Amino acid sequence: MSMALVAAMLAFSGCVTTQQYEALQTQLDEAESENASLRLARQDAQVSSRELEGQVARLTAENDALAEDANTLSTEAKRLREEVGRLTELNDALTDQSSGRLSDIAEENRQLLEDVMKIREELQAREDRLNRLEKDLNEKSALLEARSKRVEELESLLEARERAAEALRARLAEALLGFQGKGLNVEQRNGKVYVSMEAKLLFPSGSASVDPGGREALQGLASVIAEQSDLEIVVEGHTDTDQVTSTSIPRDNWELSVLRATAVVNILLENAGVDPSMLAASGRSEYHPVDASDKAKNRRIEVILAPNLDSLYELIAE
Repeated sequence: MSMALVAAMLAFSGCVTTQQYEALQTQLDEAESENASLRLARQDAQVSSRELEGQVARLTAENDALAEDANTLSTEAKRLREEVGRLTELNDALTDQSSGRLSDIAEENRQLLEDVMKIREELQAREDRLNRLEKDLNEKSALLEARSKRVEELESLLEARERAAEALRARLAEALLGFQGKGLNVEQRNGKVYVSMEAKLLFPSGSASVDPGGREALQGLASVIAEQSDLEIVVEGHTDTDQVTSTSIPRDNWELSVLRATAVVNILLENAGVDPSMLAASGRSEYHPVDASDKAKNRRIEVILAPNLDSLYELIAE
C-alpha cells in the first residue's frame, strides 16, 4: 500500500491517533514488503514458467520421438508376431516331420544294432572256429614234425640198408667171382641182394642133390654169410614148366623146388659161422619164371639176402 493512499485514508477519516498511525504504518510496511516478495515470486514464477515451457517443449519432442518409436516398435512387433506365427507353423511342421524321421531313425538304429549283434556273433563263431583250427593245426604240425622226424629216420635206415646191401653184393660178387658167367649172377634190387644160380651149376637134371661144383659155389656163399649179422636169408627153389612125374620123391615140381632149396640151406649150414635163425627155405615151383623163352634160366636157386627190418618196422609202428 502506497503512502499517498495512507494519507488519503487519514484525510478522509479525519484525525487519527498516533497509535492508529503507527499501526497503519506497520501495515503499510508489511504491505510493501509483501508486494516486493510478490514481485520476486512473480519473477521466479516467470523464470520457472520459461523453464517449464522449455521442459514441456523438450518432453513434447521426446514424446513425439517416443511415439514414433512406439509406432515403429508396434510395426516391428506386428512383423515379429507374424514371423513367430510363421516360425511356429514351420516348427510344428518340422516337429511332425522330425517325429516321423526320428521314428524311422530309431527303427533303422534298432535294425543296425541287430545286424551288429549278428555280425559280432558271427565273428565270435569264426574266431572260435579259427581257434579250433589253429589248435588242430598246431597239433597236426607237431604230429607232422614228429612224422617228418620218423621219415628222416626211415630214410636214414633205408639209405643205410642200401649201403649195406651194396657192400654185401660187392662182397658176394668178389667171393663168387669164379662162378660168374657159369650160371651165377649177383645183383642188388630194392635194398636186397639176389644171388641167382642156375640149376645146372648146382644139381644134376631132375635131382635135389648138390654136385661138387655146386657145393664149392655154396661154400663160397656161406663164407660171406658167416661174416654177416642181422640178415634175413630166403633160399627159393624154382623149376621150369616141364613136369616131374614120379612115384618116388620128388614126385612133382613143387617137391623138387622145395627139396633143392632145403639142400642148399643144409650146405650153407655146414659153415658153423652161419646163423640158422637167419635162413628160410621155400619152393616156388614153375610159377615165377624170369624168362618165358629160356627154361634153363627159370630152373634156378635164388638166395635172397635182406637186412633185418625189425628196427625199421618198430619205427614205422611208432
